[in-house]
Amino acid sequence: MTVIRFGMELIQLFPETLICGTLMAIICSVFGVFVLLKRVVFVSIALSEVATLGLAFSLVFHWPPLLGAMGTTAAGVALLAVPDMRNRIPRDVLLAALFLVASSGSILLVAQHGLGLEEIKAMLYGDLLVCSATDRWTLLFIGVPCLVSLLLVLRPLMMVFVDREAAQVMGLRSGLWELFFFTLLGIVVSSASKNGGALLVFALLVIVPATALLLARRLWAVMAVAATIGIVVVWAGSLLAYAFDLPINPSIIVCSIFLFLLSAVHATAKTER
Repeated sequence: MTVIRFGMELIQLFPETLICGTLMAIICSVFGVFVLLKRVVFVSIALSEVATLGLAFSLVFHWPPLLGAMGTTAAGVALLAVPDMRNRIPRDVLLAALFLVASSGSILLVAQHGLGLEEIKAMLYGDLLVCSATDRWTLLFIGVPCLVSLLLVLRPLMMVFVDREAAQVMGLRSGLWELFFFTLLGIVVSSASKNGGALLVFALLVIVPATALLLARRLWAVMAVAATIGIVVVWAGSLLAYAFDLPINPSIIVCSIFLFLLSAVHATAKTER
């Protein structure tokens, strides 16, 4: 009964937090399935940090936060379109440089303008508690259309991801399809990073879909399970934070990792039978 009471109080006090968190969980978790299938996990954290750099620019120069995040993320996506020079420099090196520049640059920007550690902490970790109706509409009118666009091109995108050479033989331009996916991913990360923060967005893009891949096989089932798990961890983490007066975003991240570990143990035990 105490859990139900806390849940009702949470809904009454922070409705926008739960709505935004739910939308963020569904959108990022489904996109995360393709991040894992494409094996570009590091891309997600790099883009999250690039979006954080955009938020730092917005904070310092008084720009709209979404404009700053989307601007820097667009630059990051453009770098991903650079041809892979595996004989000289792997793309992972470019991503590592992008991650380091973005994470260091955001801290330096904020520190240089004397905004203090609290602003840096807010950018890195985010805070779903301060979500507003504007954030909700941002996710609805930007994040949801990106998710629908992804689902509409599911078949050619999967062909490019699974067998790039075969897709090219069939006339699919793999580079353009991959750029399309990374563009959608960059937009989603930008719209979610303002309150989600780099760490929560990264957890929803990687840990939650990884849990779904342990529990389901078929693609549509994996996407449905990922979205469901995302909602569960957001609500469970929010309830945990409210009940014990904890920061909400780290609470959600811990819940996602706990569920991932349980699923990994279950999958291992099932395999050994």
